[in-house]
Amino acid sequence: MQNRIGGCVFCALREGAEFIVYEGKESVAFLDFRPVFPGHTLVAPRKHYETIDKVPDEELGPLFTEVKLVARGIEMAMKADGVFIAMNNRVSQSVPHFHVHIIPRRFHDGLHGFFWPRKGYASKEEQEAIRRSISDAIKGLQ
Repeated sequence: MQNRIGGCVFCALREGAEFIVYEGKESVAFLDFRPVFPGHTLVAPRKHYETIDKVPDEELGPLFTEVKLVARGIEMAMKADGVFIAMNNRVSQSVPHFHVHIIPRRFHDGLHGFFWPRKGYASKEEQEAIRRSISDAIKGLQ
């Protein structure tokens, strides 16, 4: 385990990024800057672990309790039919800091398989409105 900041984008984000939707004891959740759908959020442990196998077992349960909370908040805030929860472990892991993707889904949303188009938010205002909505929903669940 390392608590490094130098060189790790996600470690730097925990220092107060504008995209944060939730800050828990174990994790920080923030909007993906290239979402599959608006509301696509990443949940990363506060401590730096490159992959899931490096996360101590005693930390996984509390971490995934926070993932569950964020997932419920996203589903409510985005009025989604459900969410897709996924993680990469080395392959396709663009940032070497373990993290969980939570993507709001709707029936017939056009996604098939795992080759999904990704695009940015239409504006900073849209991104901020979605961030605030998810953050408020999570606060309401606590």
